[in-house]
Amino acid sequence: MEFIDTAPDIQVDEVEYVRLLGCPRGHVLEDRSRELADCARDWYAERGRPWVFARQGRAVLIAPGAVAIDGVVFRSERLAAMFGDAGAESAMLVAVSAGPELEREAQRAWLEERPDEYFFLEMYGSAVVERLTTVTGAKLCAWADPQGLAILPHYSPGYPEWDISEQAALAAIIGDAGRHGPLEVLESGMLRPKKSLLAVFGVTPHVDRVERLSTLVPCERCSYGGCQFRRAPYARSLCPEPARPARARSSVTYGLSARALRRWSDERLEMIPSPDGGLDALFRYDGTTCSNMGRTLTFHYRVRLGPRDQGYPILEQTCAPAPDDDGYRFMCEYLRAGPALVDAIAREQPPLVGRPLDEALAWKRPTMGPGCFCEPEARQHKWGLVLETIHYALAQRDGDRA
Repeated sequence: MEFIDTAPDIQVDEVEYVRLLGCPRGHVLEDRSRELADCARDWYAERGRPWVFARQGRAVLIAPGAVAIDGVVFRSERLAAMFGDAGAESAMLVAVSAGPELEREAQRAWLEERPDEYFFLEMYGSAVVERLTTVTGAKLCAWADPQGLAILPHYSPGYPEWDISEQAALAAIIGDAGRHGPLEVLESGMLRPKKSLLAVFGVTPHVDRVERLSTLVPCERCSYGGCQFRRAPYARSLCPEPARPARARSSVTYGLSARALRRWSDERLEMIPSPDGGLDALFRYDGTTCSNMGRTLTFHYRVRLGPRDQGYPILEQTCAPAPDDDGYRFMCEYLRAGPALVDAIAREQPPLVGRPLDEALAWKRPTMGPGCFCEPEARQHKWGLVLETIHYALAQRDGDRA
């Protein structure tokens, strides 16, 4: 089993693109963001050169904490557990890429000081890679099902419990990159073009095990619509109605939807009163990296506010990775700069320190931001989300404040 596709399906799902842009679930792109998204999509449809290559690795051996494919040993506890639980007997080795054209265009936009165009192109490239991986998984399911086989969820170097340093070894056994498109593995393990992915899909004849163990079913992570081989619903398919800017109370206008603010204040925000009449707030931000296929990460925002009768002045603000999360280590800027990025975030002057919390609603922050923390604009955007959520929660508790 081997195939090359130099004209793959790149009909990126709008919901997936909006998610990668860092918008709340159900958000509808409008005005400038709609224009930027359409421009990125149209540019890539005309000039992008995506490709997909897949071949079957037949010799699979499973050992504690490792899997050998065609004689090459990959040390990954998670991969070994997945293959072992499913009784995988072979593997599909896959390379997908959005091509170098989009990366060059995004870099040109950045150098010409067009950060909005740069960001939307970057995120569209990530969406294309996700789409290529999804469509490839669907093709593999169509190949496997008539033979009584099942395809496992894909896994890649850089994912949890699989060191990114093994990217080069995986590229070597996938095959000569020149046959399907330009692809280079850098010393860091990152790929060039960066909007690319190497992955392993396990193949097992034990379909009953896959159906019995939900962790072995790729369908929950597969957005491919109308698939006749689906064994479970797509986890993100149940989205709420599109959210639009709304007022939490009649005289207070927020940039975020009331639905998002209500959910975030309930699920992500903790507020503890302090003896002086103020409070300490902790906001948990869950986002994704822009590389490594959107690895999850969690940051903690801590905000100390003064008393209500003083207008809840913002006394202190800090932002740092959550103690129990290491997703930040997979951000592209962290891979380049290491702990210096976290130090820079900690030293960065947060907005509105010393100002009343109400001023957060009028503060002109970046209107969009990726899920990662690589760029200052993305970090400023998130501070706006945090402060609006705190303001909303207090408005509900104390009554509307103009």
